[in-house]
Amino acid sequence: MDRWDIFCRVIDNYGDAGVCWRLARQLAAEHALDVTLWIDRLATLARIAPSIDAAQRVQRADNVVVRLFDDEAAAPPDVVVEGFGCGLPKHYVNAMAKSPAPPLWFNLEYLSAEPWVDTAHALASPLPHLPLTRYFWFPGFTPKTGGLIREAGLFAARDAWQARQADDAGALRVLLFCYPNRALPALFDAWAEGDEPIVCTVPEGTATAALDAWLYGAVPRAGQSITRGRLGLDVVPFATQDDFDRTLWGSHINFVRGEDSFVRAQWAARTLVWQPYPQAEDAHRLKLDAFVDRYGHGLAQSAEMPLRAFWQAFNDEDGAATATAWPPFRAAIPACDPHARRWADMLATVPDLATGMVEFARRRL
Repeated sequence: MDRWDIFCRVIDNYGDAGVCWRLARQLAAEHALDVTLWIDRLATLARIAPSIDAAQRVQRADNVVVRLFDDEAAAPPDVVVEGFGCGLPKHYVNAMAKSPAPPLWFNLEYLSAEPWVDTAHALASPLPHLPLTRYFWFPGFTPKTGGLIREAGLFAARDAWQARQADDAGALRVLLFCYPNRALPALFDAWAEGDEPIVCTVPEGTATAALDAWLYGAVPRAGQSITRGRLGLDVVPFATQDDFDRTLWGSHINFVRGEDSFVRAQWAARTLVWQPYPQAEDAHRLKLDAFVDRYGHGLAQSAEMPLRAFWQAFNDEDGAATATAWPPFRAAIPACDPHARRWADMLATVPDLATGMVEFARRRL
């Protein structure tokens, strides 16, 4: 079980690359596996992983071999991870089928808190025309799922970093990393006209349309700041994964999106606002509501209701409702913060995703 291949096609900006890269690094570093990451957009990965050279089709970085997706593969490995149902090259699948000992094949699914995930996790799906079987690996929040990516020592590093930071009581620090959202101009107004100073960090390329509308075209470039009323906006260069984690650790509220930043915000043990990837027929709302239902357990109703109301208004992209929901949500943060830490500690009792995969593979190889 020494060789693992992970396949990734980048669809949702940085999330697909981010998840697969974290998984590949952890398998190599903590489980001493020979890992190859096959990815179709090296330039996307290079933006979050500075050790990657976007011009090199084959390279080694952080003890992981990184190859362009469409390159010819060598003999099949022991384990294959298909990231988010991206599909494997036909010639690669045929080689797997002809192998005397076909590799174990994981289909790494998207994260969801919906109850059905518990019953679908790790189910086998034999291919109808080839002697191969895929196992569906669902990340999740319960012991019946595949867990979440969590590196060894992550919490200790977080706590040590947070302990070194000065507690600036003068301003509320917000990280805004979201998908395009029509509610943002109204929220910016609420922040600018509010009673407390707010410093909002915005990674470049995020919320560009909303900033353009709110600032009448005067959108700051990376490295620039602008202040309007009580709100200061800092546009920062897109960060590496490790730097992004530290930004999450240092913020009072983290607006995050998709999957990778969503999970990392939970490990940050800070109050968060999640925007799932918008889907047809509002399917993403099912994911949102399912997570709030789980996350709200143990949170006082006086805090859970404002949190739910703000998340829903923000994801509905309703500017007026979001601005109205902001003050109660802001008032609930003193209760949300300790809950966020308890939630992270509870999730850490579930085996992390990489370890779960390794143990599952060992039982079957």
